[in-house]
Amino acid sequence: MQQLGYRKPLDVAEPEQLVLVEYVLGGRVAIITLNRPHADNAITTELAAQLIEILETIAARSSVRVAIITGAGDRAFSVGGDLYQRKEMTKEQWMRQRLVFDRVLYTLRQLRRPIIAAVHGMAYGGGCEIAISTDFIFASEDAVFGQPEAMVGLSAGGGGPVFLPRVLTPGKAMQMLMTGEAITAQEAHRLGMVNQIYPSAELMAGVLSIAEKIANNSPTAVQSVKRAVQMGQGEPVEQAVAMMMEEHWRSVVHPDRVEGIRAFTEGREPTFPDPDF
Repeated sequence: MQQLGYRKPLDVAEPEQLVLVEYVLGGRVAIITLNRPHADNAITTELAAQLIEILETIAARSSVRVAIITGAGDRAFSVGGDLYQRKEMTKEQWMRQRLVFDRVLYTLRQLRRPIIAAVHGMAYGGGCEIAISTDFIFASEDAVFGQPEAMVGLSAGGGGPVFLPRVLTPGKAMQMLMTGEAITAQEAHRLGMVNQIYPSAELMAGVLSIAEKIANNSPTAVQSVKRAVQMGQGEPVEQAVAMMMEEHWRSVVHPDRVEGIRAFTEGREPTFPDPDF
């Protein structure tokens, strides 16, 4: 397991809060932190359940305009499913956990707000799959991404075979999934998987800077363009254009459009209210 960068959890008490959430920039940005640094933020059933609850809370809180997900400690974003917890599981227990994990990733993908992964250290297995399920990734210089499931007899089941070929070249994605070999942040950036790389100490400041720019824009427009991109991927061109135009016309008739253009012509910053569900 050491070749996967994974270490056995220390004999320490689990924190009560396995996932932390902090609301910053006037509550407009939510920072979600996977909080098992003693275990490289490996994902247990309990952590997954708490993550679902936080994602659902954010989804229902109209004041939140952007979410960021990261990992506690300095070693890892997350090394994926906790194999020490899984070691003694029956097939039924494994399946029940798989359902919880699937719900995490589905809830993450369905979040209407933009969500950014701030990745440092290891992002392996389910950790990598969480990162590539977000809207985009920023990484520290020491970040590494890998899908080592085949090394322990598993086929990746958290989205890697679906999303890696969309953020990398298909051949590179296949190589990662079949060999278990990881790629560095620098290679991930070169191939387009990572938007930008920062020194470790500057990662969160850089991500927050981007999150603030997004949060200052119309949340209705931002969420509409996210949906247009998501829904149009893989569709025939004209179908994708039709989906785009549906979202565009919603923004045309929205009060944010009136405020945005009025602010521009008056030479001031616009004030966009929280969206009305």
